[in-house]
Amino acid sequence: MAKIKLTKNEQKVQKDALKMYQRYLPTLLLKKQQLQTEIRTIDAKAKEVREQRVKLEAEFKEWISVFGEADAFKPEMVTVRNIKKGYGNIAGVTIPVYEGADFGRGDYDLYETPLWIDMAADRMEKTLSLDLEAEVLDEQVRLLSKELRTTTQRVNLFEKVKIPETKANIKKISVYLGDEQVAAVVRSKISKKKLQAAADAAALLNAEKAEAPAKAKSPAKKAALKTTAKTATKTTKKEADKCLKKCRKSP
Repeated sequence: MAKIKLTKNEQKVQKDALKMYQRYLPTLLLKKQQLQTEIRTIDAKAKEVREQRVKLEAEFKEWISVFGEADAFKPEMVTVRNIKKGYGNIAGVTIPVYEGADFGRGDYDLYETPLWIDMAADRMEKTLSLDLEAEVLDEQVRLLSKELRTTTQRVNLFEKVKIPETKANIKKISVYLGDEQVAAVVRSKISKKKLQAAADAAALLNAEKAEAPAKAKSPAKKAALKTTAKTATKTTKKEADKCLKKCRKSP
C-alpha cells in the first residue's frame, strides 16, 4: 500500500477515487458478461459450421463413390482467390465478419474428365467456404477472449485491490483526524484549567494582601500559596490525561 498523507485534502482525493471505482465497476461487469455471452454464441456457431462441413464432406465422398471414379476429382481443381471480410463491433472490440469468397477453377479437359466434375467443384467450393467461415469465427473468439481477459483483470483490480485499499485509506485518515480533533479539545481544556488555576492563585494572593497590607507575609505562607497553585496545575494535568485516554478508547 502506498504511503498517504493524513490530511483532509487527501481524504477528499481518496473519496473521489472510491466514487470513480464504484461508478466504473458495474460497467466493467456488464462488459464482462456481454463478452462471455458472445464468446459462447460464436463458439456454438463455429461448432455448427464445422458439423455442416463434416456432413457435406461425407455426402461428397459418398456421392463420388457412386460413380466409382474417386480419383477423377483433384482438390487443386478449386482454389480460393479472395476472401471477403467485413468488420463488426462487439463490446468495443472490432472483429472480422465473413461475407463470402471468390473461387477459381483449375484447367481440366472437359473430354477426359467425368460429367460430374463441375458438380463436385461446386460442392468443394461450399466445403471451402465453410472452412473459411469457421476460421473467421475462431478469429472472433480469439479477439473477444483477449478482451475478456483484460476486462476480467480490471474487474479483479477494482474489486480486490483498488476499492478495499481506498476504503482502508479513508478509514485511516478519518481515525487520525478524529484523534487530532479530540487531542485539540483536550489541549484546550488543559489550557483553560491552567489559566483558571493561575487566576485562582492570583486571587488568593490578592485577598491575602488586602487582609494584611501592612504585615509582610511569612515565608511559610508564601510557600503554601505556591504549593496550592502547583497542586491545582498538576491535578488539572492528571484530569486532562484521563480525559484524553478515555476519548481515545471510546469508539
